[in-house]
Formats: sequence, C-alpha cells, structure tokens
Amino acid sequence: MKKMSLLLATLVLGACEKPMPFESAEVLAEKPERLEELQRQCRADWDKLGNAQCNAVAEAARIRFMGKGTPYTPYPVKFFHSGTEDGR
Repeated sequence: MKKMSLLLATLVLGACEKPMPFESAEVLAEKPERLEELQRQCRADWDKLGNAQCNAVAEAARIRFMGKGTPYTPYPVKFFHSGTEDGR
C-alpha cells in the first residue's frame, strides 16, 4: 500500500511541471520580427503556444497599433478664446 501511495505521489508531482515562460507584450511590442513570427504561430496553432502567450501577442499588436495610451494632444484644446489671459 505504501508503494502504491508513493507511486501515486511521484506521478502527481511529475505531472506538475513549471509553466512555460512567455514573452510579455511590452517586450514583443519592441521586437516586430518576433511579434510577426508569434502571430503566425498563434494563427496556426493557438493551443500549442497557449493562451498566455497568444494573449500577450494580441496585446503587443494592440500596443504597436494604438500606442501606449498617451493622449494625441497633451494639452486640452481651447475652443473659445476670449483674448484675456484669465480666459474670462
């Protein structure tokens, strides 16, 4: 009985391997060649690369297309200018 429980514990621990490391979206956004390669791989076989990696690829593509979220005009636009300095 002890051998069976030892074998079972060994099998359970053997099945618990470290998750495969993946490249973050920020790193991929800076490397367009690697991003393009991973996009092709995700299209071909999403399950092989995994959800985490393919989601990071999608986020990197969004970052490259949309930017990092900074406003287009850093200062608010004044629609009506009265001519005085205090804006009244």
